[in-house]
Amino acid sequence: MSAPIPEPGPDAVLRRAVIEALIGVAILSAMDALVKGLAGHLPVIAVTFLRFAFGAVAALAVAGITRPGWPSAETMRVNGFRALLIVFTALCFFYALSVLPLAETLALAFLAPVFMALFGAVLLREIITRRVVIALAAGFSGMLIIVFGKAETGTLGPQAMLGAIAALASAVTYALAMVLLRARATRDSLVVIVTLHNLLPAIILVFPALIVWTAPTALQWGWAALLGSLGVAGHLLLASAFKRAEAGRIAPLDYTSLIWAVLFGYVFFDEMPTLFTFAGAGLIILGALNASRR
Repeated sequence: MSAPIPEPGPDAVLRRAVIEALIGVAILSAMDALVKGLAGHLPVIAVTFLRFAFGAVAALAVAGITRPGWPSAETMRVNGFRALLIVFTALCFFYALSVLPLAETLALAFLAPVFMALFGAVLLREIITRRVVIALAAGFSGMLIIVFGKAETGTLGPQAMLGAIAALASAVTYALAMVLLRARATRDSLVVIVTLHNLLPAIILVFPALIVWTAPTALQWGWAALLGSLGVAGHLLLASAFKRAEAGRIAPLDYTSLIWAVLFGYVFFDEMPTLFTFAGAGLIILGALNASRR
């Protein structure tokens, strides 16, 4: 009789979680770059619809294999409201990607963890500590540095300003959606959550997308299919990582997306972040890390 296979130790579990998170962040960063590329040729609403439509196909395929069961009425109700937030978040973020450099958009989106701490205090009755107040001040200071840098370099036109506002709005609604997810994560299957995360926004966006629809080329259809698959793969990897390790150990790894944003922006869009972008992003990241510390 063969000996039982020993369970992996805490260090091995943590290493696997870190690897999954790093790969997940890299995949989602590639998805952002792909969105930016497609948004240069198709309306943002159409790109957003295609992202969720193909994501729904991929998620339903995973659900068909894993068979997580049907969602309850309560799950549908909560995730229905989350879907509205997700649609607004994606539209704002994708618009920001279409008019701002990749690294700047990601840097402004890093304000989301700060808003998560704030919404956690308001909605989940978590304590508003001095760390949260400092993080809010640091985050908004970093945002102002980035905007000031664009003004100094003469690139802060009306479109860029609107993009910065859209990125900030996406950070706020993304934070609210994630706080609602925290309230449901222990009750619903991760596969169900990811499936509804893609399927419901796709349904909401069908008619708006038809209004502005421009027929994609064969290559653009292929990129759109890859876009949805990358979104599902990245979110499943991050969900698995958060399931294996404490959020405090995994969440900071999301900031590695700035490295990928700089790389993808330089290689594919000939973008080079300014010192203002790096300084503002650093201040935002420090504030968010401070807010997430226990």
